[in-house]
Amino acid sequence: MNIRSLTRGDGVVIGAAVLLFIASFLDIYSIDGASDSADIPSLWGSGPVVLGVVLAGVIGAALVVLNHALPQPLKVAGLDLGQFGIAFTVFAAWCALGNIFDPAGPFDNLGGTPGLGAGAGLILALVATLVLAAAAVATPLLPALKGSLIPAARPAAPQPYGGQPQGGYGYPGAQQQPYGGQPGQPGQSFGGQPQPGQPQPGQPQAPQQAQAQPAGDFSPFWFAVPVPRPLFAEDGSPTPIAELAPGTWYLAVEQRGAHLVAQTQDGRRGVLQDTSGIQRG
Repeated sequence: MNIRSLTRGDGVVIGAAVLLFIASFLDIYSIDGASDSADIPSLWGSGPVVLGVVLAGVIGAALVVLNHALPQPLKVAGLDLGQFGIAFTVFAAWCALGNIFDPAGPFDNLGGTPGLGAGAGLILALVATLVLAAAAVATPLLPALKGSLIPAARPAAPQPYGGQPQGGYGYPGAQQQPYGGQPGQPGQSFGGQPQPGQPQPGQPQAPQQAQAQPAGDFSPFWFAVPVPRPLFAEDGSPTPIAELAPGTWYLAVEQRGAHLVAQTQDGRRGVLQDTSGIQRG
């Protein structure tokens, strides 16, 4: 579970769920003329309200957040947990709206209760469930809510765009060897003497050295994704093998056209097909 994969929409969902839980301890009814010492039950005093509003909303929020925090979405009956969570939040908002319109419920069949209306608990629960359902539904659709809740940590020394992080394999920030070079063989030997094959001072470079690097000369680099993106197997299988989460650095080890071959922190390799908006280290 990776909390860095949570989005701003998940933050709104969590806040609304907390607000709903607080509302559950407030009065379910308001009675005209009732004294301050009147014993009015909270939302926990009504089974339908607890099940249909409080628990449905909290469970829905937990499923939405859990679905984004897991490396791979869990599916039940062909639907992932996030879809179940969205359904729960919408159901909770619908039930809260019904209780606002008819807080007395069965008492209406007994001639009604004059002066009885929705209490602070029901009103606050309606606001919380409406925000909860709206955030759960809108998060996959609005870019503002799809952004990472916890931004990716920048490297210690920012590099120009396209530059490599000052890092070795596995750690942004350590010294990296040039792609294709041998460890322990820098461009110059100790004492400043050029290595064999290096151009001498004042000596013109060979034509092939003056040319730009070929397109296939790729150097590994670190990157982070702006939103969760699937990582597919290198054999072309359509089933994702992992999901790259915002806020985590991954190593690009190879480029295949517009796609990148990335390696996760646990050593798995796969193809990142959508490379738009990635943040290079």
